[in-house]
Amino acid sequence: METNQILETIRMIEEENLDIRTITMGISLLDCIDSDSDKACEKIYQKITTKAKDLVKVGEAIASEYGIPIINKRISVTPIAIIGAASDETDYVKYAKTLDKAAKEVGVDFIGGFTALVEKGYQKGDRILIDSIPKALAETDFVCSSVNIGSTKAGINMDAVGHMGEIIKKTAAASDLGCAKLVVFANAVEDNPFMAGAFHGVGEADCIINVGVSGPGVVKRALEKVKGESFDVVAEVVKQTAFKITRMGQLVGRAASERLDVPFGIVDLSLAPTPAVGDSVAHVLEEMGLETVGTHGTTAALALLNDAVKKGGVMACNHVGGLSGAFIPVSEDAGMIDAVNNGSLNLEKLEAMTAICSVGLDMIAIPGDTPAASISAMIADEAAIGVINHKTTAVRIIPAEGSKIGDTVEFGGLLGRAPVMKVNPAASTDFIARGGRIPAPIHSFKN
Repeated sequence: METNQILETIRMIEEENLDIRTITMGISLLDCIDSDSDKACEKIYQKITTKAKDLVKVGEAIASEYGIPIINKRISVTPIAIIGAASDETDYVKYAKTLDKAAKEVGVDFIGGFTALVEKGYQKGDRILIDSIPKALAETDFVCSSVNIGSTKAGINMDAVGHMGEIIKKTAAASDLGCAKLVVFANAVEDNPFMAGAFHGVGEADCIINVGVSGPGVVKRALEKVKGESFDVVAEVVKQTAFKITRMGQLVGRAASERLDVPFGIVDLSLAPTPAVGDSVAHVLEEMGLETVGTHGTTAALALLNDAVKKGGVMACNHVGGLSGAFIPVSEDAGMIDAVNNGSLNLEKLEAMTAICSVGLDMIAIPGDTPAASISAMIADEAAIGVINHKTTAVRIIPAEGSKIGDTVEFGGLLGRAPVMKVNPAASTDFIARGGRIPAPIHSFKN
């Protein structure tokens, strides 16, 4: 690298909140399947603690040597619904506690994969796992859970949509942070390094390293230098900035891969905000000329940002994957929180934005007395956007027990704080009660 590039990278880290958000080790548990759940759990614990024993140490060494902050070290595993189905257990909390114990042993921040894939229907393990979610998340510290209820190829499993509305309510009642660790997906991807939705897909290698980068602050600072310029210039600046950020992610991923003797998987390009000042996706959009995120023009600004990030990223790295774009989690983004509090941003506008962004309705607090059917209907709406547009969408909704609109719910750390948002009071009960499947769209048939 030339001297000016080195200095630019140092500035990005010190002044603009550039970091590697996560290095995530994906571990297959397919060889841990056993009809005896105790034996299966022992195999799971041994494999995770063997494969990931040096993950945290290596991550800290790379951060120290390169001067690049690596915020989280995480693990994703094969969906536990698949592993547990071989046993006669009637709940899978035992498996969740095994994952939690292994995560604590190796020192990672989160472990994802307490997961079921039910886009076209349930197998035995799926229903058991889903029913286990509230207790599993209440009785563990680091386990994250996800359920895929739809895909462009399969349509939307409305029975699962209705089920998940009830599960989210039960999870909120069982623990304060449980719903922050639970994501409901359509078109979930198998190589996502970000929590809470990470799991290790069955099409992945036995063990892999995936990297999630970040850098909203870097993008905002770059846009500050082109005030008043055309959108052609804006797009080019974002693209060039994303190239630099992704290069750094690839550097870290390859270094971790070599030191851990594990294949390098992908870099996820997603701009992931934090509650820290200067690390907001909302502020990037406002730098394009919006008075506040949520006003008219927000969706167009987000479309430009997402597209330019992807164009810059794929030029920087051959293996781009995960979700790759821009996250808009309300509780984790200071600008989004401000926009909700000043009345500029509501659930309806966030839903429109999810047609463009990486994920969907993410880290949104709603009143605790919101009916389960209304939560299910939010999931159905998001799934429809994903299924029709052939993209990943998700819902991470948090019914805040005892709260009302305008209250603030504190989560702490990277999860931040969330203002409780208004939900449409009109009922969706009869709609959700229909069940069945919403068929796959006509454009899904491409063979």
